[in-house]
Amino acid sequence: MNYTVINRDVHVGDIRLTAVASASLFLIGDADAIHLSSAFDTPPESLIIGPFVPLVPARGGAS
Repeated sequence: MNYTVINRDVHVGDIRLTAVASASLFLIGDADAIHLSSAFDTPPESLIIGPFVPLVPARGGAS
């Protein structure tokens, strides 16, 4: 397969962003490389991984 790419100038008028998600990328034009990273803003001890504790008692259980 032969594939030809011809890059031309990109002219952008107005851009209006109404919201940005916590994991987002807004890109106009070309990029040779994009490096992604991640960071938590909470301390590691507040991260709970495991079985979840129910918020309400199960049916038929003691009140």
